[in-house]
Amino acid sequence: MEPKLISSVQNPLVKKILLLKEKSRERKKTGLFVVEGQRELELAQKGGYLLKQFLYCPEISSRIKPNSDVEIIQLSKSVYERVAHRGTTEGVLGILEAKNHSLENIRFKTKKPLVLVAEAPEKPGNIGALLRTADAAAVEAVLIANPKSDLYNPNILKSNVGFVF
Repeated sequence: MEPKLISSVQNPLVKKILLLKEKSRERKKTGLFVVEGQRELELAQKGGYLLKQFLYCPEISSRIKPNSDVEIIQLSKSVYERVAHRGTTEGVLGILEAKNHSLENIRFKTKKPLVLVAEAPEKPGNIGALLRTADAAAVEAVLIANPKSDLYNPNILKSNVGFVF
């Protein structure tokens, strides 16, 4: 079956993607978020995130096969450029289901885990930097008290280089 083509920025799915990228409230309400880039999508799926929809721009991306059986949608170049957060992605993005990151769900690999606790980081890029640093230091959990941004903010996803997954 040929993938559906979206060529209008007025399409309801395009509007949904923009809302998911711009509004934390929408991400929390729907339990969905947007990821850009083939590597990031592969890391998310490897980390157990459920890919709901796979979107690609054939003018930018030659690879259109996601790692799962999922709805595939083509985007025109103008639509992709409108929904893309970064100009350097490979022409692919996905809508994924968020996970529950409550304290009750934390499982440690060791008896004496290294944990990073951050109090109210304000900028999403700073949270991404904390996550990268935690990854480099083999931290088992990052706890953010009183967060000013949600974990699936596009700037956090961009700046943490896949560690969130």
